[in-house]
Amino acid sequence: MRTGIDDDHLTFLDAGAIAAAEGAQAVALHARTAAQRYSGTSDWNRIGDLKEHLAGTGVPVLGNGDIFKATDAADMMDQTGCDGVVVGRGCLGRPWLFAELSAALRGEPLPAQPTFAKVCDVILRHTRLLAAHSGESTACRDMRKHMGWYLRGYPAGSDLRQKVTRITSIDELEEILNTVVSDPALASALPDDADGPRGRQGSAKAVTLPEGWLDDPDDRTVPAGADIMHSGG
Repeated sequence: MRTGIDDDHLTFLDAGAIAAAEGAQAVALHARTAAQRYSGTSDWNRIGDLKEHLAGTGVPVLGNGDIFKATDAADMMDQTGCDGVVVGRGCLGRPWLFAELSAALRGEPLPAQPTFAKVCDVILRHTRLLAAHSGESTACRDMRKHMGWYLRGYPAGSDLRQKVTRITSIDELEEILNTVVSDPALASALPDDADGPRGRQGSAKAVTLPEGWLDDPDDRTVPAGADIMHSGG
C-alpha cells in the first residue's frame, strides 16, 4: 500500500491496523502517496511510523521505495526499524541486485559488479526464458523496454542501444550482443554510475476519485463494484 491519496489524506496507519486485525501475515508500505506517483523521494519516516503503530501486533512491516542499491536496504532498515524491504524499480535491468542486498544485510562483501559480457549473457537468458513463457515474438517486443535498464552505465553507444530496442528474434539479439562479447575492451567493461532511480519517475498528479468519495470520511457505504476482486477498489 501507499501512504494515502495525497498529503491531506494519509491512510496508511488505519490501513495497516485493519490489515493486521484481519489476519494479514505482513504489510508492505511504499512511502509515497498515490498523488506522488514515482516523483520526488520516498518518505522513509512513514515506514517507521507504521512499524511503531503496529508494534505489539506481531505483523512484520516491509518498507518500499527508492531501494536502488544494496546499501539502500540496510539504510532503510536501520532508519525505520522495518523487518524487510520490497524491491520494485531498483531491480529493473539488475536482477543481481538481490544477491547484493543479501550480502549487504548479512554484513558480507558485495559480489563483484558484472562485466558488460556478463550483462549480455543475462539479457540473452532473460529473453530465452521469456520466449519459453510467452513466445519469441512477444518476448522480443517485451524485452525492448528492458534494454535501457540493462545497459545503464555500460559503454554501449547509441548504435547498439538502438539495435537492441528493435529486435525481432533471439538470433538477431545474439548477433548484436556478440559484437560486445567479441571485443575484449567492451566485454570486460564495468558499469559507471549504474546506481540510482530506474523506471518510471515523472511528476505528481492529482488522483481521480469517484464523485463524493471524500465528502464523509466515516461513510461506510461500499460503492457498487468495489468488492469485485479485479476492481482495484
